[in-house]
Formats: sequence, structure tokens, C-alpha cells
Amino acid sequence: MNFPAYIAQKLAANHKQTFSRFIIRLSVGATAVGVAAMIITICFVNGFQQTVAQKVFNFWGHIRVQHFEPDKSLMAEELPISKNQQIEDLLDKQPGVLRHQAFATKSAVLSYQQNIEGILLKGVESTYDSSLIKPFITEGKWLGFSDSIYSREIIISEQIARLLNIRLNDTVTLYFVGNETAQTTYRKLKVIGLYKTGIEEYDKLFMLTDLRLIARLNLWEPDQIGGYEIFIKEGVQPDSVNQVLQNELPTEWMSRTVASIYPNIFDWLQIQNMNRDVIFIIMAIVAIINLVTCLLILILERTPMIGILKALGARDRQIIEIFLYHAGNIAFKGVIWGFIVGMGTVLLQQRTGFIKLDESAYYVKEAPVLIIWWQIILVCFATWILSFTILLLPALLVKKIKPIQAIQFR
Repeated sequence: MNFPAYIAQKLAANHKQTFSRFIIRLSVGATAVGVAAMIITICFVNGFQQTVAQKVFNFWGHIRVQHFEPDKSLMAEELPISKNQQIEDLLDKQPGVLRHQAFATKSAVLSYQQNIEGILLKGVESTYDSSLIKPFITEGKWLGFSDSIYSREIIISEQIARLLNIRLNDTVTLYFVGNETAQTTYRKLKVIGLYKTGIEEYDKLFMLTDLRLIARLNLWEPDQIGGYEIFIKEGVQPDSVNQVLQNELPTEWMSRTVASIYPNIFDWLQIQNMNRDVIFIIMAIVAIINLVTCLLILILERTPMIGILKALGARDRQIIEIFLYHAGNIAFKGVIWGFIVGMGTVLLQQRTGFIKLDESAYYVKEAPVLIIWWQIILVCFATWILSFTILLLPALLVKKIKPIQAIQFR
């Protein structure tokens, strides 16, 4: 029979209403709160980062390949490049590349009933994978490409529609500035859809239309485009694919990750990792302090028992193991309850979305969650191991207790 484990089990089964009993419950509760807070934090941070980043990737892909323009600003238009089958084959054969799509952008002034707003048109082809954008379309439908010259349809954002009082199926006028060679400086297009990503930087700027319209306005050749959007498979790092493309593309071409093009959004997402780590540290410290305090109180309360066990020949190591078994059991209960509460909250949020956010500030209406099970298990296991290891320090006080003094201790 395992003597220390047996004694620890008897101590745990003692249901007398003592002060140590209250402290044990308090320690279990504090550990549970800490573990639950860490689980909720990691699921919410993962979900928030993935959801916001995916919105950007759905709109622009993970990597852009275009004419070499190292200092290109967000509002600048691309220099044209010619579609190249060899380059497209190079893109397709890269490990981790899911697909590529052509695009082009052009600055314009959107006018409707004497109201105007500066925008950036994004042109796409008929082969564009609209399934990425359709979830953002709140009214209307996707672009039609039946016209042999170019589609006379446009999708605008809800934000611009509200600002200019534009409704679905209204006809708007787009004025194109800075293109002196074009014979016509405006086009009338029909609004056939409204979209909303929740990312204000996009919603107040980008509109979607036919790439052929942009090519015609720029007097491009039929095979010229602004660039390629590269979509990466899940689990593949865009930076590694981008590095390979930089080495293999022609010198007049370049590739850039979307994260480097829009650093404000992705840097902000990375800051959430710091917030997560701070919460982890605080919760771990609180749980450890509570468990150490609990063990000290247990040792003090059981000082006469320690003296009797020593007088009967029990070794210090055996007595230390008794309290470590007992404290480890307390920490284990706290971790289990923390797992139940934390995962219960996360699953409830996943099903109901009861935690709401200000979309203008956080880009999402509801707090998104992403459950990565190995991270959840790691949090629980690491908390228990760390707590158990720290508990070795107060348990060593058992060595300083002398049997005669302990038996007389009241």
C-alpha cells in the first residue's frame, strides 16, 4: 500500500468544517478561475486573430505578385503586367499555393445625386472565386460578366451607400482622374450588390467591378492586368512561399505578403498575443499563490499529526509526499473545474454569440472563438505541473518540524 497516498486520501475525505476546509475550497476556486480565464483568453484571441486576418485574406489573398513597385501606397494604381503562362505555372507548382487570381485597381470619384466620395475600384475577372466575397454581400448579388466588352455593374460597401444615400439597383457615376489619354473620363454603372466586411479601411475605400473596365480605361492590352493574388493553403506560412517567389520571379516583378502591405491590421492582431501572455502570467501567479498558501495552512493545521507520524518512524520524505499528494489533488480539481467552466463558456459563445463587440473598433460583431485542443490541453497540463512544482518549496517545511514540539502544538 502507498502509505503517503493513503493518508492524503483520508485527509481529502475529511469533511469537517475547519478553516483549512474553507481554504481548500478557495484554492480550488482560484485555480479554476485562473484555468478558465486562460482557456477563454486563448480561444478568444485565436478566434479574433483568425477571423480578422481571414477577412483580409478573403479580400486580397495572402500574397500579391505585381510589377516591381517597392514603395507603392494603398491608393496607388498598379503598373500593368502581361499575363504569362510560365509565371502562372510557376505560381501553381509552388508547394502550399491553393490558387491565383488576376486583379487590378483604379482610383475614381463616385458620384450620386451631387454627393461624391473618393474610392478605389478593384477589378476582377469572371473566373474570380466569388465564394470568398459572397459572405460579405449583405444585399444584392455577385457581378455578372455576360457583356462582351465589360460588365457595367458594381458592388459598393454599405458604408458608402449610407453616406451617399445609394440603394440597390441605383445607377452611379464614376469619374476617373489622372488619366489624360482616356477619351472618356466617366462611366455609369449599376449597383447590383452591397457588401460589408466590418473592416473600415476596406469598406470606406474599395468597390468591386469588372477588370476589363479598368483595362479599357487604362488603354491596356487585352492580356494586361494589375497583378496576381496568391491564396495559400491552410497551415502554410505565406512568408516562406513569398521568399521562394521573390527568388524565382523575373526581376521586374515582385511579390509581397498582404500582411506587409497592411501592417497596421496585422501588427494590431499581434499585440493581442501580448495581452494573452499578460493574462496567462497574472492567472498563473494568482493560482500558485493560492495553492502555496493553502499548503502552508494545511501543514500548520496538521502539525500535531506530523509530529506523531515522525515519532512513529515516518520519514520526512513520506510526510512531504502526503502533503504533495493532497495539494496535487487540490490543483487537479481546480484544473478540471477550470476546464469545465472555460470550455463551457467558449462553447456557449460559439453557439449563441452572447458576447458582442463594437464592429467599428474590433472588425467583428461577436467575439469569435477558435478551439485548438492541443493548446487547451497544454494550458491545463502546464498549470498543474507548474503548481505541483512550486508546491515543493512549502512542503520542505516539514523537515523543520520536530516531533516533541509538534505533538505539543495546539
